[in-house]
Amino acid sequence: MTSLHSVVNLRDARKVAIFGGTHGNEMSGVTLVNMWINNGAEIQRSGLMIKPLITNPRAVEKCTRYVDTDLNRAFTPDNLSAPRNEDMPYEVRRAQEINQMFGPKGSPDAYDIIFDLHNTTSNMGSTLILESSKDDFNLQMVNFIKQAIAPTSCSVLLNEHPLLQYSTSRSIGKHPIGLEVGPQPQGVLRSNIFESMRAIVKHALDFIELFNGGMEFQPCMVDVYRVSEKMDYPRDKNGNITAMVHPNLQDGDWKPLNPGDPMFQTFDGSTINYEGGSTVYPTFINEAAYYEKQQAFVMTKRETLTANGIKAYKI
Repeated sequence: MTSLHSVVNLRDARKVAIFGGTHGNEMSGVTLVNMWINNGAEIQRSGLMIKPLITNPRAVEKCTRYVDTDLNRAFTPDNLSAPRNEDMPYEVRRAQEINQMFGPKGSPDAYDIIFDLHNTTSNMGSTLILESSKDDFNLQMVNFIKQAIAPTSCSVLLNEHPLLQYSTSRSIGKHPIGLEVGPQPQGVLRSNIFESMRAIVKHALDFIELFNGGMEFQPCMVDVYRVSEKMDYPRDKNGNITAMVHPNLQDGDWKPLNPGDPMFQTFDGSTINYEGGSTVYPTFINEAAYYEKQQAFVMTKRETLTANGIKAYKI
């Protein structure tokens, strides 16, 4: 077992995928990936095979989140192993196709890195999403990106909670990483959001090229927001929403929510306060796509992770 302050040798990363359109109405990723499919010069790096892909073309064509079911929840073992038939949801069939192209999931042949590009209607700014606190490669890449875009901020969301993990499109890759940039309405393209996403992908690819070229990255510390639970809107016995996100909380992604702080406002103007026992940091606040998932926001707790240093080796 290595110490937290050692340098570990990791296999070089040669196969990289960039997914856009996992949700067909999140326009920054859709537009960037289509641009790179037509002309990929700016994403090419020495020694890398980089594949941009529109993951849900039917949803992109309709400018809707999905056709039958959420593609970003479709990469479950049951779905990926199910006998293929024309009656299964479109996104399940598409998940099987993507798994064949970039996986198989969990196999040595799977792509090394998969970036999945998303937009959010929430005021999250640029946010990188990790699915493991033990992935030294991804932690080092996140640290590199954060330093490269400073003083612009880039939050890191760690979705490692066993009750909240889901089978994402990026989970096929050995090093999955999501990118959310907002606020941006669904079906809308904003230049500042587009350029923020574009810059982060550039720095990520620069990091991979440097790593493959032999640069040794020293141990580092990364501040993350670990998902602790999701919070639904207050509802009546019929499931109808009875309160909205409180004005004090609206657009306050990543800001502390302390016990006793306003959380929801009922339609008659009453306030519902946060009654938890400790400070949390909400995000995905009032995300438009999460109404159907009965989610008003995600609660997170701040912590600092320590990543081993890394250096590439070749086979």
